[in-house]
Amino acid sequence: MTRFAVIGCGRIGQRHAAEARNAGELVALCDTDHDKAERLALTVGQPAVFNSLASLLAAGCSADVMVICTPNGLHAEQSIACLNAGFHVLCEKPMALHLADCEAMAAVAARNGKQLFVVKQNRFNPVVIAAKDLLDKYAFGDIYSVQLNCFWNRDADYYAGSWRGTMDMDGGTLFTQFSHFIDILYWFMGDVKSIKGILSNHAHKGVIEFEDTGMVVLEFQNGATGTINYTVNAHKKNMEGSLVLFGSKGTIKIGGEYLNRIEYSELDIGLVIHESAPSQANHYGSYTGSMSNHDKVYRNLVNYFEGKESLNMNMADSMKTVGIIERIYMESDYSQPEIRRKRFQTAD
Repeated sequence: MTRFAVIGCGRIGQRHAAEARNAGELVALCDTDHDKAERLALTVGQPAVFNSLASLLAAGCSADVMVICTPNGLHAEQSIACLNAGFHVLCEKPMALHLADCEAMAAVAARNGKQLFVVKQNRFNPVVIAAKDLLDKYAFGDIYSVQLNCFWNRDADYYAGSWRGTMDMDGGTLFTQFSHFIDILYWFMGDVKSIKGILSNHAHKGVIEFEDTGMVVLEFQNGATGTINYTVNAHKKNMEGSLVLFGSKGTIKIGGEYLNRIEYSELDIGLVIHESAPSQANHYGSYTGSMSNHDKVYRNLVNYFEGKESLNMNMADSMKTVGIIERIYMESDYSQPEIRRKRFQTAD
């Protein structure tokens, strides 16, 4: 039985703790807010509780896998510490906020002979899997272009009094809200050749340190072109998370709010994607996140350890996702100079 320890007991950590207990054995929880960890422990079988990663590692924890559910800016440091201590790591998205940190994490994993997994829950959406299978079979023919649309709502209350919205711990809207969508874009289309974008903060001035809206044009190495249109200014609620492929043999739109429905599909070989009941989103009180596929994430990980299944969340692809997002932030124009100054730490 695979044993897990969860680092970070916020909303996503709570979901991980429940799924870790279902998939294997949850042996420890860790959070700097000891009371929060204690309250969660009461609901998931009362594992051991620690108030720092250092104390957890020093205690000789019996876990096989450390699960990192802390703010984005801590992922690299904490994953490296766990890998150096001899544990496998399952890290929430994003893998890190900089490609250089991802490369350091990969090097440490290799040096210690340990696995570093990164959560990629949208890869488990049934309609995404079906479309990827058709894409790999050349059912869409040559891909001409792709459009990724991410229209969500995150109001000021979402960011208030937390690490969210800060450059050093959050990193940007593409990292925290939409990295799962960028992962699917890369999974379908491959490497990016060139990027141009315009990023703006319209509704969150003084609330967040980066953009709330972006429009990005991409050229892929395979010759296709694409766009990413994203915002967290959708009125009152999440409205769309969609990807449209235009190819020589077919067109498909995977839509809904979270890439969880087929909006339309037309292929030379016929309409071959039969939609199952759509998956549900993660609910976090006043807002929703991406798909609630963490049960599938844990099943995939445990089956991989037992030699029953290939891995659907490899580290190399996670590094590509971070690299694309970092390039978007580096190579785009900013409508507000204060965002550029903050991101690149430049003086006035």
